[in-house]
Amino acid sequence: QVQLVESGGGLVQAGGSLRLSCAASGRPFTTLCMGWSRQEPGKEREFLATIKCNDGTLHHADSVKGRFSISRDIAKNTVYLQMNSLKPEDTAVYYCAADSLPCHTYNYWGRGTQVTVSA
Repeated sequence: QVQLVESGGGLVQAGGSLRLSCAASGRPFTTLCMGWSRQEPGKEREFLATIKCNDGTLHHADSVKGRFSISRDIAKNTVYLQMNSLKPEDTAVYYCAADSLPCHTYNYWGRGTQVTVSA
């Protein structure tokens, strides 16, 4: 089992920045893939970014490419989502996710952290 704990959400004005953190435990960090998704009420969850914790391979969704970036700190067993130039439409619950390498389905999930961007 993998346990994930998100932090760093909150209220920010449009144009501002936030950095979300996700601490992973339960399995060796470098055996995992980790990612970030978000969800608005009544909508499907949208995957934003993924990272392989062994070699650092990155993927960012087109919707946030250039504004959001995922990274990891192996020593802290933590993955981050740096969010810049935030827009009101970025308002959502943001979830951390994980899977074991080679990674097919991100079937471990955190409880989510709310991000609200005001105009």
